[in-house]
Parts: sequence; C-alpha cells; structure tokens
Amino acid sequence: MSKTETPALTGEGAPLVQEVKQAMAGFVNEFKGLKAEVKTQLQQTEERLTMLDRKSTIAARPHLAASIEEGAPHQKAFDAYVRSGEDDGLRGLEMESKSLSSAVNSDGGYLVDPQTAEIIKSVLKSTASIRSIASVVNVEANSFDVLIDHTDVGAGWADETAAATETATPSIDRISIALHELSALPKASQRLLEDSAFDVEGWLAGRIADKFARAEAAAFISGDGADKPKGILDHAKVDNDVWAWGNIGYVPTGIDGGVDADAIVDVVYALGAQYRVNGTFVMNSKTAGVIRKLKDSDGRFLWSDGLAAGEPARLMGYPVLIAEDMPDAGTDSFSIAFGDFQAGYTIAERPDLRVLRDPFSAKPHVLFYATKRVGGDVSDFAAIKLVKFGTA
Repeated sequence: MSKTETPALTGEGAPLVQEVKQAMAGFVNEFKGLKAEVKTQLQQTEERLTMLDRKSTIAARPHLAASIEEGAPHQKAFDAYVRSGEDDGLRGLEMESKSLSSAVNSDGGYLVDPQTAEIIKSVLKSTASIRSIASVVNVEANSFDVLIDHTDVGAGWADETAAATETATPSIDRISIALHELSALPKASQRLLEDSAFDVEGWLAGRIADKFARAEAAAFISGDGADKPKGILDHAKVDNDVWAWGNIGYVPTGIDGGVDADAIVDVVYALGAQYRVNGTFVMNSKTAGVIRKLKDSDGRFLWSDGLAAGEPARLMGYPVLIAEDMPDAGTDSFSIAFGDFQAGYTIAERPDLRVLRDPFSAKPHVLFYATKRVGGDVSDFAAIKLVKFGTA
C-alpha cells in the first residue's frame, strides 16, 4: 500500500513564499485604500454637483413678487423716491444707458427709470399726432439745425471743342429748430403713495404721457414758436400758383367753407412727384366726416376704409391721419394738409425725462414736476400742401 505525502518546503523555497504572501497582502491593503479614496472623491463630486444643481434650480425659479430686469435697481430706487422722497438710492446709482446716462441731484430732478420712460414714449407715438409721420431726431444740444438744398445745379449743352461755362450753383438754407421745455405737474395724496397696492409708476407715466401728448399734438399743428414748437399752420400760406420757399402752398376749394372732389385731386397733384410717394392726408374727425362722402364723376367714393384692423383709412389711395387739432371746416379754414411729413416736418427732442418730487407746496398732496425738452418746425416747405376752404 502506497502513501502520498506532501513534503515540506525547505531551504531556499520558504523565504520566496513568505515574500509573495507579504507582497499580496500589501497589494490588497493598497487596493482597499485606493478604493476608499475613490469612493470619498466620488461622494465629494456628487455633493458638489448636487449643490450646483440646487443653485441652478433656485436661479431659474420664477419670481413671484417681481421680475429681474436690466433697469430693476434704478426702478426700485425711483419707486422709493416717488413714494417717500428717499433719494439715497438714486444719488449713488449710475445707469448703464445711452439715453439716460446718470442720476442728477435733487435740485434738478431725477431721470425717470427706463421702464416708465418707455411707457411714456410708446403712448406719445400712439397718439393721433403728426409725430407718428414726421421725422423725429434725438439731440443733446439746445437746438437742431437742418440743412436744406432746395435749388438745382445749373447745366448746359456744349460741343467737343467749346469751352465750358460756369453754371448756377445751388444754395443751402439752414433751419434751426430750438428745443423748448414741456412740463406736467400731476399730484397724488401721500396716503395713496404709501399704499403698496397702488401702481404709482403706472399712474405717473399715464398722467405725464396724456399731458405731453395733447400739448405736443397741438403745438405741431398750430404752435407759434414762442416757448413751444412751430406748427405747420403758423407759417405764411400762399396760393400754390405763386408759391415760393419759406411759405406753405395751398389749393383753394372754390367753395366758401366747403370742399368738393376736384379740390382733393388738385392738392394731390400740387405736391411734387418725389413727395407724393410718401404722401399722407391730415385732418380732424369732423372734416373726415365731410370728406368721406365725396364721390368722383363716376360716383365712386374717394374715401376707403382700412381693410385690416389698425390700418388707416385712405383718401385717393393715400393714408389719412386723424389729428383732432386740425381746424374744423369753415370759411377760409385750412382744414386739410397733404404731404410727405417725414421730409416736411422735423421734431427734435432730448431723450431724457426728469421728475422732481415736491411734498411741500400742496400738502397733504405730493406734486411731481415732470419736464422734457422738445422742438419742431417745417424743414421742407415744398413737401407740405394745404387745402383752403374758400374761393381764393
């Protein structure tokens, strides 16, 4: 009977086995340490990602009380000034805007915040005023000069060998449009201003816009140029047959206090062809009620209503602007204007609007003195014609 036996390692083999066992034990320990380190780093990374995700969620969460806007700091400071007269926020605030560069001291008032200024601007543009069809420029000075070339260069025929002779040189006129101060003085009770449910900025913008819109619309039509814009009807008016630069040409209807279809046709073609392409009729509602009844010789109405909502009515194919400051139809009245007002009338204004709070003059009410600077005048006398409701 044989017997299998495992011989014990002796000699040089025993140290080798011990060395391998120690190496394996060291490797296992290092692996466990590496595993623990990697686990720790993964936990830290996960914590950082969770923190960033929470911050992103918070930043994207919609605000219930107010929205974040570019003009929010100034809007908040202006609201505090309007409600309580607290001007610390406005004193230390500089606005990043091309049109509203910085806050000024309380002696001159503070610039209206961008949101309120945009409300006022949009209301001004939407009112029935020739502002919507005229040329509007923003200036930083006290006046605006318009250079007009209203004469032509002379020309002549010459053969190949003949000497060229000097021809007429065009002349350039300078029209200076002065800026005038337009102001409004609305008021509110202090108790109303302290009511947080009251939209003080919306109220202030609406009151100022209404006042400014009505004052501007009247001045652009009939202003005399004394501390206000010069209107189109304040200039000298002459029969278009003898028209000269510096005057507004008119076409008589031939009817005392009345008008017929022929007068409308005449005024359209009294205007130069280069201006007719952008022509617009301007009249008030009462005159429009008379004009829309006119028919041509074939019985067709000259007036046609807009085909879509917001589209202006048209007279002989040209848009009609209803400006209530135009005079009513009457004897020798100039109740209709026709022309290219983009070329014919220029409005110059400073882009800033200022508000000064006065809590003392009308206690217990608070006055808000708002001002802006605006001017206007005819810049091209050939671009506007009038209809005179008279015989000559």
